[in-house]
Amino acid sequence: MVGNHFHFLDPLALIYATPWPLEFVGGAQTPNAPKAVGWISKLFGVIPTYRGTGSRETLQSSESVLKQKGVLAIFPEGGSWATVLRPARPGTAFLAYRTGAQILPVGLDGLVGYVGKIQRGERVNVNLKFGKPFGPFTGFKGSRPTREEMDEVGNEIMHNISVLLPPERRGFYSDDPVIREAARGTEIYPWAGQSES
Repeated sequence: MVGNHFHFLDPLALIYATPWPLEFVGGAQTPNAPKAVGWISKLFGVIPTYRGTGSRETLQSSESVLKQKGVLAIFPEGGSWATVLRPARPGTAFLAYRTGAQILPVGLDGLVGYVGKIQRGERVNVNLKFGKPFGPFTGFKGSRPTREEMDEVGNEIMHNISVLLPPERRGFYSDDPVIREAARGTEIYPWAGQSES
């Protein structure tokens, strides 16, 4: 299962809305979430990924979940630093290549500003839209895909998510050049060149 990531509460929305137990691939560090909610990730299965490391353990654990017919949830953007859709990081595409798993896209909207609205006593409408499963990605005969091939799969994944979002949230995957231009700069990965340990 793949979805956009605009807010640190996105995993809870997926848990609430899906009938299956989910295992998440998530950052070992969560710089965009308040420190007071760090305990939330301990309530559900999280396979930690250390940004900038290409963690073999993360890949092996993720593959194990899929081989056991489990449901793996990933936010391909690799973090929640913007409120419009951005290009995928290569990990989700690489995992799709390696496992041949089908992919279920989900569009999440309504959590941006959630905490402030709750504090003001406002009602919050959170919307989740589930798309049609697609994939698997095959035809590479076990060879390691190139970065260009992973980017191509990543773009297909993000396009399938984009059609489930309101037009103003589609960012780089919008048909509207004004929205695409407004998203410029959000594609810059904040942790580029850094390694977590």
